[in-house]
Amino acid sequence: MAYKIGEACVKCGACAGSCPLGIISEGDERYVIDADQCIECGTCAGECPTGAITQE
Repeated sequence: MAYKIGEACVKCGACAGSCPLGIISEGDERYVIDADQCIECGTCAGECPTGAITQE
């Protein structure tokens, strides 16, 4: 199950900088994780200050 960024995202970019694959990009309303490439390491979730990243 890939990780997903929810509505609590404040677009701080902490997740994008922490992703070892660089598959998190800035979307219109929040950052977005490319679910097809996510290796489910959880690094992004650990870095999110608002807890907006969860597993789908």
